[in-house]
Amino acid sequence: MANPPTLPSFKDLPLHPEDPPHSAWGLYGRHDQLGTLNRLTDKLVADAARDEIKHGKSVCPHLAVTDCTDPDDFCKGDGLRHFAYQSEQKFYNAWAKRGIVGRGILLDFHTWRLANNVAYKPFETGSISLEQLQAVLNTQGTKVHFGDVLFIRSGYLDGYNRLPQDEIEQFATVVPPHLSGVEQSEEVLEWIWNNFSAVAGDQPSFECWPTRKEWALHEVLLAGFGMPIGELFDLEELANYCKTSNRWSFFLTSEVCNVPGGVASPANALAIF
Repeated sequence: MANPPTLPSFKDLPLHPEDPPHSAWGLYGRHDQLGTLNRLTDKLVADAARDEIKHGKSVCPHLAVTDCTDPDDFCKGDGLRHFAYQSEQKFYNAWAKRGIVGRGILLDFHTWRLANNVAYKPFETGSISLEQLQAVLNTQGTKVHFGDVLFIRSGYLDGYNRLPQDEIEQFATVVPPHLSGVEQSEEVLEWIWNNFSAVAGDQPSFECWPTRKEWALHEVLLAGFGMPIGELFDLEELANYCKTSNRWSFFLTSEVCNVPGGVASPANALAIF
């Protein structure tokens, strides 16, 4: 379905008073299955291919399957039935037969925070603020385009790879896991709503976990906006290439598994420069 002529402002969500907080249900029709992927129009994808593919270099942002001891440890995209509004117990509609193709951008928070002596403990509950993410954008000189797919390198995998085996085993026993990630705030939700078609990161939850609010980003992004969330992407090689080439945008393809109503899928992604 075509995008509406004017995107509703975040303050106008939900679109119907009886719907859950911040939901965009009905924006693309009652039975829509794409959510914010509707933003990836044919023209937007064609423009991204023209502007981003310059050298033909491709980078695969995945962990090796042999590095994963559990299917949930693998780089994946959460489908729209992965997480519901918790109090209402309602989902967005199912995930349709469609991949994700368009312009991706990497925010290398880990490199920025090391350069600016910003503390970060990936295995403790902590938040990456919107102010910090915007500082990363400014430092990189990266411009956000409407419909971009956002990738955030938090430094989780870099930290995980430095842990001795006994600490990894101890970390695995913590339930629920304690993780630093993107903060739960209405400012973050508004920023994401105004700009992106999907979001992803290098740690298991994308957001700070457990949530520090009475709600989680997962329920608003997945069940409210209809926006896929990618988790456990290996962004180390991608970050290195972005630094070397001094550009943090690329053409992205992600071919998810064709499982009607599926809750998640391996991302099968490529970043192409």
